[in-house]
Amino acid sequence: MSLRRAEAVLARFGFDRYMLLLVLTVVLASVLPARGAMAAGLSHVTYWVIALLFFLYGAKLTTATILAGLANWRLQLSVLALTFLLFPLLALALKPLSMLWLPSAVGIGFLYIGCMPSTVQSSIAFTAVSQGNVAAAICAASISNLIGVVLSPLLFALLIPQGSGYGIDPSAIWKIVQQILLPFAVGQLCRPLLSGLLNRYRTPTMIVDRGSILLIVYSAFSAGVVNGIWQVISVPSLAVLVALCLILLAAVLAAALLIGRTARMPHADLMAVLYCGSTKSLATGLPMAGILFAGQDMSLIILPLMLFHLLQLGVCAIISQRMAGRLDLRPA
Repeated sequence: MSLRRAEAVLARFGFDRYMLLLVLTVVLASVLPARGAMAAGLSHVTYWVIALLFFLYGAKLTTATILAGLANWRLQLSVLALTFLLFPLLALALKPLSMLWLPSAVGIGFLYIGCMPSTVQSSIAFTAVSQGNVAAAICAASISNLIGVVLSPLLFALLIPQGSGYGIDPSAIWKIVQQILLPFAVGQLCRPLLSGLLNRYRTPTMIVDRGSILLIVYSAFSAGVVNGIWQVISVPSLAVLVALCLILLAAVLAAALLIGRTARMPHADLMAVLYCGSTKSLATGLPMAGILFAGQDMSLIILPLMLFHLLQLGVCAIISQRMAGRLDLRPA
């Protein structure tokens, strides 16, 4: 079987090159983890790559897109309610189950999923494939991430049980602003100079987007392997975590559909709500975790978010492909 045919077969089940690269990155970190000076150097490189990523996000987002998306207030409020209200409540409700079979750090990571903002690139891509409202999706995902820079750490601080041993230093929020929000703002200021170039050459932005996530995953799991993560997490524990992530994802997808249909949204808006309201950002969540959980069991804490991210990509890819197929079969 050729490489292209194998990729086509995997794509039917929601697996693309990016997902495979994520899995291979974890395998690489497990076999050849970064240690000592290499780990320290990787940490510095990752910091600036993430700053570059959000600078590019800022440079690409047009003011017209923001205003057009904000005009659809029902859609925007629906996405924000799913992301920062329903998600945290569901994660909080499922956390006791995670604590029955999983280490406490993984249970904390499950709460962390609920507090994260929406994805940017993938939710927009899935909306486009499903013939949804792309402009509104761009606006919803971007607003979610900008609000999440401050709201996500605050939400997480509220959800952490007292006496759990995990806490958030207030100065961490300022560090997150410096690494994420400030580069985004500078990118917005530079947008008149760079927008044409970035629209013509999309590949470099995609490489920075995907590459920054792979770097963080490799760095975090390298530290985890050095500290014995795979001695703490067993195969049955991973199965339990996957099941809980699937339950969480299914509940939010169902809620998104219910909200959209109850509000009688058109198909295009419903698709934007479905994908923007049910996905969680690894690009924002990982650098934020690196600041919030410095010196703690970061590899265990981010493991639930990583698995959820992989699952959401697979499930949403399947949904979007089937949705596109149904739309193509509609009579003209």
